[in-house]
Amino acid sequence: MPPEIAQEQAVEDRNRMLATLMEEWSPLQRDLMDRLLLGEDDSMDVALEASPALDFAAGSEFDFTVQEVAQGRPLRSIAGLSYRADGRVERTPERPILENMDLLPFVTPVYKRDLTVEHYAIGYLRHPYVSLYTGRGCRSKCTFCLWPQTVGGQRYRTRSVGHVAEEMALAQRLFPQVKEFFFDDDTFTDDLPRAEAIASALGRLGITWSVNAKANVPYPTLKILKDNGLRLLLVGYESGNQRILNNIKKGVRLDVARRFTRDCKTLGIAIHGTFILGLPGETRETIQETIRFACEIDPDTIQVSLAAPYPGTALYDEARRSGWLEAERLVDDAGVQVSAIGYPHLPRPEIYRSVDEVYRRFYFRPRKMISLGAEMLRDGELMRRRLSEGYQFLRFLRLHRLESAAHT
Repeated sequence: MPPEIAQEQAVEDRNRMLATLMEEWSPLQRDLMDRLLLGEDDSMDVALEASPALDFAAGSEFDFTVQEVAQGRPLRSIAGLSYRADGRVERTPERPILENMDLLPFVTPVYKRDLTVEHYAIGYLRHPYVSLYTGRGCRSKCTFCLWPQTVGGQRYRTRSVGHVAEEMALAQRLFPQVKEFFFDDDTFTDDLPRAEAIASALGRLGITWSVNAKANVPYPTLKILKDNGLRLLLVGYESGNQRILNNIKKGVRLDVARRFTRDCKTLGIAIHGTFILGLPGETRETIQETIRFACEIDPDTIQVSLAAPYPGTALYDEARRSGWLEAERLVDDAGVQVSAIGYPHLPRPEIYRSVDEVYRRFYFRPRKMISLGAEMLRDGELMRRRLSEGYQFLRFLRLHRLESAAHT
């Protein structure tokens, strides 16, 4: 019973609305979105041209740009802004990328003021939880990953250890009911000494926490993280085929990922593993390899997605150049992800149907069902959540089969 299905169902209505809006976009609006994601120099100007209701547009990292607008400063004096003046669009110099991440204010007081954290849940995290960032960007060069290529950059710019520790001590006081904190940095383990130092600070606070990680963290670091409160790692395995991992510049070998997973199991670190079907090099045989790999390493839970060629990513450029891009939309009217990439040897409907097969082959194994059932018996709250998620999972599989039939 994959817990991520509960999250997918929870956002289904929102995705359906977004899909409808995207379908109704004008050519100008579609061009604007492409320019924004591609980071083209005139994207802010195009944004203003898209609607006379817009007075200004901020580009790149807009944190302090928007703050200065709110402070009432003259628009012409604010870096990183396009704005209207006397019927024409003016533009100020680019704002330098933010290097001192400690200049950003704490987000947890805003959460406390504006959010009821109990209203938010994600299956693989304890409830209630709070999510926040300790840095931006990612050193990896994965061709499919949207945010490092369009927003954060492919450097890992981080808050200092002391800055993070200070906010976490505050968060502990603001949210005594929270059972887990999740650091949503693209790859928290990009900087191992820093990860270990933050872990030590969190250990002194007695906080339970989880992070995104690459499947290559060495055992000594994993042990330090675990000894200081780490509960779960969200790990992008993506595929069980090494050639596909090389194609997408994942930067991880399968043998290293296997060793990493064994180390996590030895230390008692839970893993939520994510996989992607339809990446360059995918075949019927490699899908089966991924299924076998997922069952072999046996993470606690998994999430299976379709390759999504977002504008602004190397995957999008490759798909367009190679003629693989067969659909512009990435979700359908029901808010369900669609297979946008197809190959002569592996059509889109077949890739789409494979998602269902991966979930079934992974979760309907007797060993996995017994393991999940045992966890439920030990935790009444987890049992209630898992039963609800199990119902949603079966509903998801039924709807997915219907969608698969419609796509054939």
